[in-house]
Amino acid sequence: MSAERPHQVSTARKFERIAFVASSGPEAQAALAQLTALYGTCDAPDADVVVALGGDGLMLQTLHQHMRTGTPIYGMHRGTVGFLMNEYSINDLRGRLAAAEESMIHPLLMRATDVHGVVHVHHAINEVALFRQTHQAAHLRILIDERERMPELKADGVLVSTPAGSTAYNLSAQGPILPINAALLALTPICAFRPRRWRGALLPNTAFVVIEVLESEKRPVAAVADHDEARDVLRVEVLSDTTIAMRMLFDPGHSLEERILMEQFST
Repeated sequence: MSAERPHQVSTARKFERIAFVASSGPEAQAALAQLTALYGTCDAPDADVVVALGGDGLMLQTLHQHMRTGTPIYGMHRGTVGFLMNEYSINDLRGRLAAAEESMIHPLLMRATDVHGVVHVHHAINEVALFRQTHQAAHLRILIDERERMPELKADGVLVSTPAGSTAYNLSAQGPILPINAALLALTPICAFRPRRWRGALLPNTAFVVIEVLESEKRPVAAVADHDEARDVLRVEVLSDTTIAMRMLFDPGHSLEERILMEQFST
């Protein structure tokens, strides 16, 4: 993301046509029935906004489905984890949508080549992660912008995270929390054995990251872009795809930027 580009703006549009989507849980389905009875619904291609009812899993799924449409997504929490969701209420939904603040996020693009020469191309909103497939630790070579930066990382794996995903798996792996408007990516090892004290790196979001798998027959590795997995990979390329901009809506005072900032002071 460009540091000069505003990432959080107030929307001035009226959201008349709403497409509702919901997870399969009973809370989400009950909310879907309530809201469609009150506000109606339409098909997503005809909608001014998509309202997602569920948890963060549904939000990621919805963002993936509408990645290239430019349609803003507004989530309400009716699931398990709700970091990316607004509070649930049936009252004045169109007023809340009109007052919402918009955060713009860009996904990662993963290009993974497996041992059979098959190339797997997927986008990730949170992170691209490489994992060992067996009891053997992964041995990985890391290049940044075609320059070798680490000849061999011995670990359970490594991940590349966006600012939006920095509070997800990246944080669990002891990676840094990134402000949503930071033009950065987090490169974070997963249970590193050697170098034992390497905690990862902060990279510009223009970086071209290449991770090569060493001893792949003995130490097979899988690559995962959010929920899309490629097995037995040899080489994984990762970069920020600035050709895609996804629009997320948040209630005033509860923007994604504010949530990420608050997470850094949580105990």
